[in-house]
Amino acid sequence: MTTPQTSAEPPGIGVLVSGRGSNLQAILRAIASGELAARVALVVSSRADAPALQIAAAHGIPTRVIFPKDYPSRAEAGVAIVAALREAGARLVALAGYKPILDASVTRAFPNAILNVHPSLLPAFAGGMAPRPQTEALAAGVKVSGCTVHFVTEQVDAGPIIAQAAVPVLDDDTVESLSARILVEEHRLLPYAIGLALSGRLSVEGQRVVVR
Repeated sequence: MTTPQTSAEPPGIGVLVSGRGSNLQAILRAIASGELAARVALVVSSRADAPALQIAAAHGIPTRVIFPKDYPSRAEAGVAIVAALREAGARLVALAGYKPILDASVTRAFPNAILNVHPSLLPAFAGGMAPRPQTEALAAGVKVSGCTVHFVTEQVDAGPIIAQAAVPVLDDDTVESLSARILVEEHRLLPYAIGLALSGRLSVEGQRVVVR
């Protein structure tokens, strides 16, 4: 049963993870410091062995493992994800290193309320998880890369952009060094974008996100 949210309780967010959970940690740090007025109501992982689950457990956050391949279809996995998030009272969803592509049932259940952080300056180098975008950026010889937080839609990495942060690409960069520089910005940008989305100051006009 869902616990009713009191007026004094900060808004709940759901965080979807698949890996180490560094962006989950960044969200939790922002909450602890008072930078982000929210609470993580639920962490959903696509893997039972994801280190992010240990981070959630250490903070007393409820967790669920929903492995899409355990379901007859991606749509049915999506229904399970939506049910878990709604039961937890999540108003907003953040993808923090979440590998599976969400079914349309999830994006339709949370329109303009699912955020993803991607390690490139979209629309450049869309698609794929790290380190693919960083690898492609180095191969293309770009001089600037970075990260993007965007609303999630049914088209992968094509939703309206909320915020971006740029980092220089150095001549001696490796995939690892570039990834590390981008990750620092991810940890700053994702909590910031979550705060903007929860503030009610964002409006989506076509593909543009306008801050009021």
